[in-house]
Amino acid sequence: MTPLIAGLGTTELLIIFGVIILLFGAAKLPELARGSGRALRIFKAETKGLMDDDDEDDTTTSRPKPIERPTDVEPVEKPSTESDGARRSDPL
Repeated sequence: MTPLIAGLGTTELLIIFGVIILLFGAAKLPELARGSGRALRIFKAETKGLMDDDDEDDTTTSRPKPIERPTDVEPVEKPSTESDGARRSDPL
């Protein structure tokens, strides 16, 4: 047998379907299918909405500005920490 869904054959799918009928009953199956269909429809609508939002964001944003390189900056001398301005020579 060839696998139909996720490696499950016909026999396995029939067993799963039979267990579902036993668990929920034949009367509940249409209601379950209807609820599943609604949930799937809502899920598809939400994912489509997210995709549309992403497309709108791509069209409204402009390209980022290139980073400007800083111009040549001259080094700044550090101010003297001595209060009288005279430099002290310490022998090391």
